[in-house]
Formats: sequence, structure tokens, C-alpha cells
Amino acid sequence: MNWRQVFLVLKREYLTRVKSKGFIAATLLVPIGFIAIYGIGILVVVWESDVTYQIGIKDDTSQIVSNLHEQSPEQYLDYSDLSIDSLRTLVQTEEITGYVHIKEENITENVPLELIYGGSGGMTLLASIRSDMRDVFRQEQLRRADVSQEVQDIFATRITMDTRRLSPEGEETEDDTAFLSGVGFVMGFVIFGAIFGYGGYIMRGVIEEKTNRIIEVITSSVKPIELLTGKMAGVGALAITQIGIWLVTLVGLAMLAAPILSSFMGAQGGELAAAESMAEHTDIPLITSIPTIETSLIIYFVVFFLLGYLLYSSLFAAVGSAADSETDTQQLMLPIMAPIFIAYFILFQSSRNPESTISVVGSIIPFFAPIVMISRIAISDVPFWQIGLSIFLMVLTFMGTMWLSAKIYKVGILSYGSSAGFKDLFKWIRQ
Repeated sequence: MNWRQVFLVLKREYLTRVKSKGFIAATLLVPIGFIAIYGIGILVVVWESDVTYQIGIKDDTSQIVSNLHEQSPEQYLDYSDLSIDSLRTLVQTEEITGYVHIKEENITENVPLELIYGGSGGMTLLASIRSDMRDVFRQEQLRRADVSQEVQDIFATRITMDTRRLSPEGEETEDDTAFLSGVGFVMGFVIFGAIFGYGGYIMRGVIEEKTNRIIEVITSSVKPIELLTGKMAGVGALAITQIGIWLVTLVGLAMLAAPILSSFMGAQGGELAAAESMAEHTDIPLITSIPTIETSLIIYFVVFFLLGYLLYSSLFAAVGSAADSETDTQQLMLPIMAPIFIAYFILFQSSRNPESTISVVGSIIPFFAPIVMISRIAISDVPFWQIGLSIFLMVLTFMGTMWLSAKIYKVGILSYGSSAGFKDLFKWIRQ
């Protein structure tokens, strides 16, 4: 193999694509779109809602409604003096959102309550009503049992738990599992998207060159294996450039936006306190500061990104060489797409339980490893032998797929007239 020829192909692929309008537009618009989406998302979450849902309470016991009114005066209204028909009319005319009829047996016999409402409010409203009813009913049952205030306070107490990691050296560190789980999932998803995006780049480029008959001119001076290697390296360099620009831009924008976001969140103190309260009641940790991402995680991300790209890009190039149009690639794409999507589904399990059998096995199988292993590395302390074995098997598999793809590519790029099937691919490999 002439590496000078490979470099020339790499240079041509890189410069041609990096100057294209599509590349420039995507490189500029993705960070802006990312910031816009998350900025709007934050505003939607913290923005104070101007919708008030009013729930009428008909309390036959005369004990519950006052406590509910204390919890939320605007939401719970005392309609104990009205009949059920009148309450139904108020709901039908949308003067109130719904009503609850509280009876003595609801307290003494734990008979379930019924909320009659028009359907508005969604799951958030239903969850808040259930939570409020549970609290006030517990208070009333404890009061009737003549339980002391001290015991009532004990029942109202919710214990919280902070977590810390103990290193093999005996040092305690902050536990950033919640944050790192998100980071691991995002990294796996980025590799998943990059494999599809940049692999498709190579496939479409090969098909375009075949259609325009440019490939005949190129192969007159460059061997097919040199052309294939140069194309993969050129698009790989393009991917690193584009993702690097995105990361630098996003980090820069995040640093500029941090003071603004901090002051905004300070002005939204009520919403932040509500979020902290929700985290306490649901045992979901609230991330108030961004932990540090270790350099080793970034290095592993680059390694698995490159190996995953190389592994699949050779297969995408082989498929492109065997087809005359992008439509004709559908049949041949199934064996490539299937493992990518399987790895994507395993990624969800790995984010929840990185030590499960399917996560460990999936992170070692070469076709799944690029997407799954980086998630495990981010969340937990993966044994180095598993990481090393995964990388070793990926390298071996890449050498095998590169050999197969080169044999298919050598024949396929000069085949015209009709798209090849699996039978033709096997024949080209045997040749």
C-alpha cells in the first residue's frame, strides 16, 4: 500500500467536504440549535405557571378541608355546604377543575377517595392531589389516635441519604453517579449518531462517485484499498474536526452563559426550592453544580469513537460500492443497522445497571462495544482487563471487516447496471 496515495485521497476527501456548504451550515447551526433547545427547556421548567387548578372539597368530617386549605389556599376550596349535583354543575361549567367528596369512612376504613374532574391538569395535578390527600389524612388519623406531637413529627420526617465513593486507596470522594450516568448515556448516543452520520457520509460519497463515473478516473492511479483507506481517514478527520468545533463552541457558550443562568436561577428561588423539595420526596438527587469529568474518560471516548467509526465505516463503504443508488442500499444495510440498534437498546440498560450481565457482555462484543462500553466507563469502575479485551477484539474485528470490505470494494466500485445482493457479495469475497 502506498501511504502517499492514501494521504492524497485523505486530503482530497477532507478539503472537499470541509469547504462544502452543508458542512459549514451543520457546524454552525448544531451548537446554536443545542443552546436554543436547552435554553428553552430551562425556561419552560423554571417559568412560573399562570394556570391555577381549583379543586372543590366537600368535607363531611369538617376536619380535612382546613388542612388542605392551609397547604394550598388557591387550589383547594371549601364547598362543604354545596350538594354533589351543584359541584358536578361547577365542574361541567368549568368554574372549578374538579371536586373531592370526603366521608368519614375514608378516614376510619381507608375507603379510596374519588376525584371527579374534567380531565385537565394532567399527571402533575393528579400527583399533587394524591400527595396532599395522603399527608392530611395521615395527620388526621394520627390526631384521632391521640398521638403526641413528637410522634407526629417523626411520621412527617423524611430521612435523606448522601452518597460518597470509597476508592481502593481508602479515600472518600463525592458520588457523581447521577451526573456521570447522563454523561455516559450522552457519549454513547453521540457515538451512535456519529456512526450513522459519518458512515452514511462515506456510503453516499462512494455512490455519488460511481454515478458520476469519477471513480473510473481515480482508480486509474490509486489502488482500491488505498482509496478505501483514504476515504475512511478523510471522513474520520472531518468528524474529529466537526465534533471538536462543536465541543469548543458549546463549552465557550456555556462559560459565557453561566453567570446569566446563575443570576436567573437566583431570581427563580421559589422554583429552585420546589425542585429541592421534589428531589427530597422522590429520592432523586438534584444536581446543583457540574462535577469534573476525568481526562481518562475523554481519552476513552476518543478511542471508542475512532474504533467504532473505523469498524462500521468500512462496512458502509462496502455497501456504497455495491449499490448504484442510495435506494438500492436498503437490503444490504440491515446487517449493519441491526447491531447498531441493538447496542443502542443495551445502552439504556447500561445506564441503569452498568454491572448487569447484558451490559458487561455487550460492552465486550466488538459491534456493540463502542456505544455500550463508554457508558459503563463513565458510570462505574470497569476492570481494566474488560476495557483492554474490548479494545483488542474491536481492533481484530476491524481488521477482519476491513479485509472483507476491501475485497467487496475492489469489485463493487466498478460494477454498474444493477445493485448487488448478498450472493454477489459472497462471490466477490471469494474472488
